[in-house]
Amino acid sequence: QLHAVESGGGLVQPGGSLRLSCAASGFTLGSYGIGWFRQAPGKEREGVSCISRSGGRTNYADSVKGRFTISRDNARNTVYLQMNNLKPEDTAVYYCAADFQTSPFGGCIGGSWQAGDKYDYWGQGTQVTISS
Repeated sequence: QLHAVESGGGLVQPGGSLRLSCAASGFTLGSYGIGWFRQAPGKEREGVSCISRSGGRTNYADSVKGRFTISRDNARNTVYLQMNNLKPEDTAVYYCAADFQTSPFGGCIGGSWQAGDKYDYWGQGTQVTISS
């Protein structure tokens, strides 16, 4: 079964940092644009960040700009989300999702990256809790 696998979540205090990882199971992550999403209890899922297949293009939700950084290492088949200066409102289950791209430079374009239905594979999610 093809799916993404997230790791790196946990409990940290406000102002702390976490690095989430997204790996691929059964497919090559380097052929996909990758999006990170999150969903807090009682709230709708929201797009957090994305990165194009080559890594040359990234986007961020306004709520995380300047605090989160997305990157990828295609040789390791992994995408990362570095989260700094975490706030209680960042508490959520974080998911990564893979969007197949025929172009080596495709993915993570404009506002369309936040549409969850464009992604082919999703992970099970990793819990991030920010609390003192």
